[in-house]
Amino acid sequence: MPASDYRRHELLGEGTFGKVYKGEVVATGRAVAIKKLLKVSSRKEGVELATLREIMLLQELVHENVIELVEVLCAHGGISLVFEYCVTDLEAIVKDRDVLLDAARIKGYMLGTLRGVAYCHDCWVLHRDLKPGNLLLSAEGVVKVADFGLARCYGSPERKYTGQVVTRWYRAPELLFGAKFYGRSVDLWSAGAILAELLLRVPFLPGNSDIEQLSRVFTARGTPTEATWPGVSSLPDYIPFQPQPGRPLRELFSAASDETLSLLDGLLTLDPGARLTARAALAHPYFVTEAPPPAPPAELAPRAKDGSGALAMHQEQKPR
Repeated sequence: MPASDYRRHELLGEGTFGKVYKGEVVATGRAVAIKKLLKVSSRKEGVELATLREIMLLQELVHENVIELVEVLCAHGGISLVFEYCVTDLEAIVKDRDVLLDAARIKGYMLGTLRGVAYCHDCWVLHRDLKPGNLLLSAEGVVKVADFGLARCYGSPERKYTGQVVTRWYRAPELLFGAKFYGRSVDLWSAGAILAELLLRVPFLPGNSDIEQLSRVFTARGTPTEATWPGVSSLPDYIPFQPQPGRPLRELFSAASDETLSLLDGLLTLDPGARLTARAALAHPYFVTEAPPPAPPAELAPRAKDGSGALAMHQEQKPR
């Protein structure tokens, strides 16, 4: 559709990428988010490579739990991305003390997240930046994996990538040790950190540097050895840490059920080769047999006051 088929409303946020407005499809009244991109520079033509990758991937990824790229608009020498409109994100929900994060709601959020991640992995796509702010929630309560600017296609055997991806607090230990060859397991560590944050209502491992992040990881999960994580000492940025046994998850999450702790343990496994896959996580008793069952989207739908205008998509977020 041409740009004239959309009506632009209020500004939702802006950042280094450009500005995002709430809008609607003129013919149907459907709410959308219109992300107007800044030009790369006066000396270049086209769009940022990360944006181009995001466009290409989202044009191929079609799933209920992945943000929908409705259209790419090119007008007046500029480019705008039209997304389905989401009213809030998990970061805002975690911070909103008026929202009760009981077991059923947490399961519902994680079920939608892991379904989206599993679909991406089935399509051979790594997200590489999963965090609460990149998990949007529609008005109907459906979780949407968003912000594919760092996403990449992957294959078997694992390809060489940069390790400088994923917001630090959600970054897998192999990335913190400079791994260049990695796969889908990096997204599952992030999912584990997100589950932990939903349980605690604060970030689980908030390191201020890569070294502090590793220290926090090993304090919680134990210092790895070649016996517990084969190949760890060969990673590019490996440095030895003081041996620590780690803390029992029961001490860290005293109110969590046994199945919750079992899933956490599988997602937050130091050895990426032993970490749960998204499909294995979805088949875990935590989702399948343990009561209560995951809350359906209708029970996750945000109230009017919860709306944040999809912060992850609309505002520039500070790196962690």
